[in-house]
Order: sequence, then structure tokens, then C-alpha cells
Amino acid sequence: MPLVPLPLPDPGSPDLGSPLGFLRWLQRSQRRGQLLATLWSVLELGCTAALPVAVGRGVQAVVDGDGSGLLTAGLLALLLSAGQTATTVLVHRQVVWNWIHAASQVRQLLSRQASTLGAALSRRIATGEIVAVSSGDVEKIGWYVELAARLYGAVLAWLGVSIAVLCWQPGLGLAVLLGVPVLAAAVWPLLGPFERRYTEQRALGGKASELAADTVAGLRVLRGIGGEELFLRRYRAASQRVRAAAVRTARTWSVMQAQEVLLPGLFVIGVTWYGAHLALNGSIGVGELISVYGATAFLAAPLRVIGEAAHAWSVARVSAGRVVSVLALTRDGAAADGPTAAADTDPAELVRRAERSDLHDPASGVTARAGRLTAVVCGDPDAAGELAARLGGRPALADGETPLPSARLGGAELDAVPLAAARAAVLVHDKEPMLLSGTLAELLDVPRSGRVEPAAALAAAHAGDALEALVDGSPECGGDPMAARITERGRSLSGGQRQRLALARSLVADPPVLVLDEPTSAVDAHTESRIAAGLRALREGRTTVVLATSPLLLDQADTVLLVHHGRVCAGGTHRELMATEPRYRAVVTRDETDLAAAGAGVPAPGGAQ
Repeated sequence: MPLVPLPLPDPGSPDLGSPLGFLRWLQRSQRRGQLLATLWSVLELGCTAALPVAVGRGVQAVVDGDGSGLLTAGLLALLLSAGQTATTVLVHRQVVWNWIHAASQVRQLLSRQASTLGAALSRRIATGEIVAVSSGDVEKIGWYVELAARLYGAVLAWLGVSIAVLCWQPGLGLAVLLGVPVLAAAVWPLLGPFERRYTEQRALGGKASELAADTVAGLRVLRGIGGEELFLRRYRAASQRVRAAAVRTARTWSVMQAQEVLLPGLFVIGVTWYGAHLALNGSIGVGELISVYGATAFLAAPLRVIGEAAHAWSVARVSAGRVVSVLALTRDGAAADGPTAAADTDPAELVRRAERSDLHDPASGVTARAGRLTAVVCGDPDAAGELAARLGGRPALADGETPLPSARLGGAELDAVPLAAARAAVLVHDKEPMLLSGTLAELLDVPRSGRVEPAAALAAAHAGDALEALVDGSPECGGDPMAARITERGRSLSGGQRQRLALARSLVADPPVLVLDEPTSAVDAHTESRIAAGLRALREGRTTVVLATSPLLLDQADTVLLVHHGRVCAGGTHRELMATEPRYRAVVTRDETDLAAAGAGVPAPGGAQ
């Protein structure tokens, strides 16, 4: 089989019309692997079915005293055994390849969807549910894809054996031809109850995963208020509900497995009894009786595959429904990142346009002039985050929210251009950026213009103490900060150190337009002052938008805009607004007198300003 590098260059465009449509698309995307696995499975089962024939011929040769017949039967048995061994290896390798390929393809689709929706994903589906879909559900779908080819092979082998026995002994052949479908159909009445119980188990498991994810995310806060026991009790209760549902599912599955053993066994006994009756009557010889028994006993293997495939089909349909529910999410009712009027926008052209164009948000009236540092002040941090997302072209909308007009960059609607083009032109630095594990060099190895070196970005972010902490925690780096390792999520660093390394990563990228959402909220005033000066110097001539309320940052901006009730209500320099605009002064100073006088800048109930 060919080696395929993962991840795939393009996971494809799946059929999201239904769970069954998605599973069919997944199988079609692996035609070659499915055909090869089916071929090897047919050959493996064919050798298995033919082996008792060779043994029976050998026994009959002994009974008849035929030495040459015994030698022929022995060579045939040796050849079939070798073929069975080789094809068993080949079919196992191929079906595992199919499983891994399918699982990787689905995971890439989920990752692409997460990248497309961005922050909107966590507002539409809980984090725990996403974890459950990308782990357990993906594995169930991969299992079904792996079994599909073996099922086709089992059906073809059963037809081949049935035809051969039918031609040789019509009575036995008819029993074999009709018996297997009857036994296979016996499991179908249990599939409905099993699927319903598994669906319930899967839903409860997803809720438990959501609760666990929320608990882990807020563990520090829970410890601070002494709420660990409360959440522990809640998780225990949720876990017990999952356990009870799993036991109910297992009961049905155990009955299905018992059928897979009992019914084929009874079938083999019945056919063997009939064959023994024929042997006693002299209709067939002893060797033929052995062949009949072996061929009949062989049919237990296809029946087991059919039973396992029925189980896999049931759970895969449920899992595929979960995957489709995630992949079908859209930002504004249109296909996620689907064809639009500007879908053919050239990313390079948009980047060139961004270097000389203003960034404008019609919903709020915010306009960031090209090549200038613009600061935006919002009294509500959530409103600032939503504005940052809109300026990046991918606002985070929850279900039922009406999308606002798209932000425009040089006349181009950012919502309408391909995601890759929008992100190449505008980079949004979240207020809580993520640090991945690896070396510092790997952290800063991002797509970039080449104008800003890592050392300059780290200096502008004033990350010297963060570099020292990384070196101290990584003796193997030999004193080289770039070779020092960052632990998962940067847990070994303080909040301010993590924030500055993330800022340095954004500065290294050097996008034409950089949107920073509270980039210095976790650092002290002295460090913040240096960062503000370094940021202005490093981004000279580039379009930069900073959403902040810190006077140290605002004083470095060319223009400061005050957003009140979702719209720009004032603009000027920081010093001008402090002198003339009470609402601005109220937000920046948080002075209770100013807040009372201005009646603005304080988030109203429900998060509105």
C-alpha cells in the first residue's frame, strides 16, 4: 500500500446533508483503499473456506489408499495455508490504513472548521462536546470505515461458498445460501434499541465532558472560592448517569454478541447433522463430510463480521451525526468559508492593498488609518473582543444572532474573502492568546514578512525576564533562549510573561494590519510603558489597532476613538479626550465621580453598554 503523508493536503468537501451522506462520502474518498481491503478479505476468506476441502480430500485419499491423491491434497493444503497467512497480513494492514486515513481526514475537517469559525465555535458548541467529537466519535467512524471493506469481503466469500456447495450438493448449498441471511437478519431487531441506548449514552457522555472541561478551565477560581467539592459532586453524578447508560447499552450489545455465537453454532450443528445423514446413506464419503463441516463452520466468520458491522454501523451513524452537526455550523447562515462574490480574491493582492488601505468597521464607525497607530476605548471588555473579531473578518456569533455589516479593508469585505486571505492581511491578537508546547524558536516560527526579526520582536515586547525564566527551566538549552522549551500552555511562566511572548509572536508575523486586544493587561505599569514605546517604534508605518483602556498605551496612539453603545462617539488624541470628553475620562480613569457624571462606560446588565 502507498504511504500517505499526514495531514492530507486537502481533506475534501464532505456531504453534510445527513450522517449517512457523510459516511458514504468518506467511503468514496477512499475507493482505492476500500477495493484493496475487499480484495484481500475475499482471498483470505476464500483460502479459509477452501482449506477444509483439501483436508477432506486428504482423508478420503487415506480411506481409498490413494498415495498420489494424499500428496496432492497435502500440497494444496500447504498452498492454501500460505495464501491465508499472507492475505491475513495484507487485509489487516489495509484495513488499519483505511481506519487511520478516515480518522485523520475527519479530524482535519474538524480542525479546518474550528479554524474557520474561530471564537464563534465555542459559542455554538461547548468545548467538552468538541473534545468528545474529535476523539471518541472520530474513532467510531474510523472503525466503521475499517469494517466496511471486511463486510464486503465476507458477503462475497459467502456467495462464493454458497454457489460452490450448491453446484456440488444442492440441498446443502440451498441451506448455506438461505441460512446466512436469515441468521444475519436475526440481529436487526436489536439494532434499534441498541442505537437509541447508545445515542443516550453519547449525549450524556458529551455533557460530562463539557462539565469536566469547564471545571478544569475554572479550577484556579474554584479553589479560590472553595467550590471544588460542589463541582466534584456534579461530575460524579454526571459520570454515574453515563455509567448507567453504558450498562444499558452493553446489555443489548451482549445479547447481540450471544446471537453471533449461538445461532451460527446451531446452524453448523444442523448442517453437519444433515451431512452425517448423507454420509450414512452413502450419498457422500467421509472426506466430503469433513469438507461439508469445514465449509459450514467457515460461515461463522462472515456472520461475526456481519454482526460486528451492524454494531459499527449503529454507533457510526450516531457519531457521524455529531460530526455533521459541527461541520455544518456557519458564521452567518452561509456555507462556512463557502463561495462568495469575492471568493477569488488573491491573498497577495489583498495583502498589498492592506498596506495602503484603511480598515473600517461600518457597525461601530471605527476607522483605522493606514500606517497609523489607532487606539479604541470600550467600557465593556466583551464589546471590545467582539469589535476585534469583526475587524479580523470573522466575528464570533452565537446561534440566533444577526450578523453585522462586514469590516472593510480597502473596499473589500473581509467576511467575503477567503479565510486565508483575510488572515494574511489582518492578524487579530486575542486578549488570552494560546502558547503551544515546544521551543521558543518553534513558537516564533510563524508566517511572516521577514521585516521583523525575533530578537527585535522580543525586545519590543520587553520579554527579557520571560527569556530568563525559560533558560532557567530548560538546562538542556545551553543558555540559548531560542532552544529553551515552553511547557504546555506556558504553565511554567507567569501570566505577564506568557502575554509578552504571545505579543512577540504577533510582532514577528508583521502583518499589514495588526489588531491587539488588551495586549498588556497582565503586566505592571513600568513594563507596560516600555512595551507601548517599543510597539509604536516597531510598527512604524504599519496599520495597528489597539483595544485598551490603559493611559500608557493610549498616549502612544496617533488617534484614540471612544466607542459608546456600540458606536464611535468621540475621537482625538489621548490628552485631548481626557480634557474634553467626560465619558472617555470615566472609562480610562475609573473615577467614581466621573462615572456618575458621565453615566457611561460601565457595562449594563446583560453585557450591553
